[in-house]
Amino acid sequence: MKINLSVKIGKIKLKNPVMTASGTFGYAEEFNDFINLKRLGAIVTKTVTLKPHIGNLPARTCETPSGMLNSIGLENPGLEVFLKSKLPFLKKLNIPVIMSIASIGSPEEFIELAKRLNKVSAVDALELNISCPNIIGEKTLISQECEATYKTVSSVRKATNKTLITKLSPNVTCISDIAKAAQSAGSDAIALINTLSGMSIDIEKRAPKLKAVTGGLSGPAIRPVALKMVWEAYNNIKIPIIGMGGIMDTPSALEFLIAGATAISIGTANFINPKATIEIIDGLSEYLKRKKIKSAEELTGSLSHEK
Repeated sequence: MKINLSVKIGKIKLKNPVMTASGTFGYAEEFNDFINLKRLGAIVTKTVTLKPHIGNLPARTCETPSGMLNSIGLENPGLEVFLKSKLPFLKKLNIPVIMSIASIGSPEEFIELAKRLNKVSAVDALELNISCPNIIGEKTLISQECEATYKTVSSVRKATNKTLITKLSPNVTCISDIAKAAQSAGSDAIALINTLSGMSIDIEKRAPKLKAVTGGLSGPAIRPVALKMVWEAYNNIKIPIIGMGGIMDTPSALEFLIAGATAISIGTANFINPKATIEIIDGLSEYLKRKKIKSAEELTGSLSHEK
């Protein structure tokens, strides 16, 4: 039986539903010696800001039970360096490139980034990172308020005709309300979830393990939360969902698809197993064959309520 793994997100078609989560895969070239990058459904870049940003002071990562905390703080070389030194390699892969963008300071930077990238053909889609919890001084994230989410997404929507994906925060009261705001503002898809806010303490020093004190929790520890939010959003919006949050292998990837995700992003798993994405692509194909399911699209939202 012929299996069709392809899925569609906005205007872009992915050969399979497996992509990389922003901030966990660099700019792809770092993994070139480990896997055949051309097999991926899409690559989501490390978040890029308008100007270079040094990020937070170390220590910036630490291991936690079933996960890790990070407080990188959006370190990146800025738009111009990305376009000149990072994008050429990505362009050669001939797979969809989803560029993660963020603002440091004024939300107006999102609009400027969108306008400039709208002219760059090698970038297939934009992922609005309005949910990073690791920016020093930011008390409230854009994605924690419906009105702010709507305003930002709507402004960016007017600045670009590229596929627009809005990455949302789990650190909210009702994820469905925020998801609906992003949809109403013109987002083509949403990405769920960004990291959960957390902290860890060195009991000998009686000091935080991260210099920034708090950071973003990722890994298997957050999977049940992420899965629930994908399911809730799926039942309240009509646009595609890219699910992420503790996906480590094929079974956990399948959970997200069944809960309502059209595609999935692999994040923390890349640090542990650089071949995780490829193993999951192969595993999805094997699962569909075993279950006699013709396409990956049939899995989306196929959760049964029968015991």
